[in-house]
Amino acid sequence: MIPTNTAYETNIRLPFLFIVFGVIAFAASQTIMLAAGPTIVNGAFRLPTIWAAAHLAMLGFALMVAMGAMYQLVPVAFLTPIWSERLGFVQFFITAAGIALFSASLAFHARAAFFPGLLLVLGIVLFLFQMAMTLRKQAKKNMMTLFVSTALVCLLFTIVFGLTLAFHFWSGTQTMDHLFALKTHILFGVFGWFTLLIIGFSYKMVPMFSLAHGFSMKPARYVYAAYVTGLAVTFVSFWQNHQAAFVAGAGLLFIAFALFVYHISSMLRKRMKKRLDRPFQFALLAIAIALILHGAAFILSFFGDHRKIAIVIYGYLLGWIMLSIIGYLYKIVPFLWWTHRYSKKIGKENVPTLKQMVNENWTAVQCALFTISAIGVTIALAVSNLPLFYIAQGAMTLFSLLFVGTVISVLRK
Repeated sequence: MIPTNTAYETNIRLPFLFIVFGVIAFAASQTIMLAAGPTIVNGAFRLPTIWAAAHLAMLGFALMVAMGAMYQLVPVAFLTPIWSERLGFVQFFITAAGIALFSASLAFHARAAFFPGLLLVLGIVLFLFQMAMTLRKQAKKNMMTLFVSTALVCLLFTIVFGLTLAFHFWSGTQTMDHLFALKTHILFGVFGWFTLLIIGFSYKMVPMFSLAHGFSMKPARYVYAAYVTGLAVTFVSFWQNHQAAFVAGAGLLFIAFALFVYHISSMLRKRMKKRLDRPFQFALLAIAIALILHGAAFILSFFGDHRKIAIVIYGYLLGWIMLSIIGYLYKIVPFLWWTHRYSKKIGKENVPTLKQMVNENWTAVQCALFTISAIGVTIALAVSNLPLFYIAQGAMTLFSLLFVGTVISVLRK
């Protein structure tokens, strides 16, 4: 499981503030998506309610949970304490307020989103400063450091282009081509920040949860080089509006992710744990889904079908980023809370076991519900089928409520 060291432990309230906010924001985002069914099925993705739901999901859920996880995992993975826990609490409240106000502004008055966007940017900049000050104290840098540091740089680019888009709506003028800013915002946010971060921490989590030993980390160098080059080439293709460069960039991203899948497979072949925990199996399933979607994006890049590429990206958000986060959360949340509440009481009084903190069979049912729902939503969007969308998105909304309930139930034990 996740090793702990009192010299590096973070105040448990800090990561859980981010996580609880995140799961509630996820439930809100899926409810909004369900209500917006007719517009999104018809391919109208660039509407205020869709923007609000997307940013609640990606900022409110994925970003906030990633931040909370980093406050807990960075000290453990890099053997250095968080630079300032007090700054962490300040950053949480600023970022949470920024996300709530920004999402509301997108839904009801998009032109005004620039000002809460500034508050959100302040929160993210504080987080970037916190992580920079923490990582600089790491005694021995490694490939995880490189992946995480580059992911943080991509997050910085994401907020710069996102703030530019908000400024365009507010001012009615353009500081750069609007479509270029939108594409780049998505590229660095989805494929840069989130994917590089998940890949980086997968190199810690996969061996830990599978008890793998004796594997080589050399392939990680090629994964990093190919993926970052793919990001750079894709960025240039947007900048120059060059179709061939876009195909090359999508191809490099596909090759890099295929190398990552090969590397993870080689780790699992070295594992000592024969039966993998079910939530972790879903996190591994997310890797396979992402590989398929990278391949689909590469094929679609030859044809320039923007609607289908947008659907693939939406499936990527659900099937790769969110499923990865959810799978790992089902492992991390019970362990962290059990360690906080009961680790020092062992031998002094009766305490629940770690397996009693959450029902693994029930979490497997929830993960399966999420996976089926995500596939159903993606198919419904691809074929523009409203009844299928309502069924799949309704199931996704149900999952989000069950997910909130599961996390809260753990915290009540």
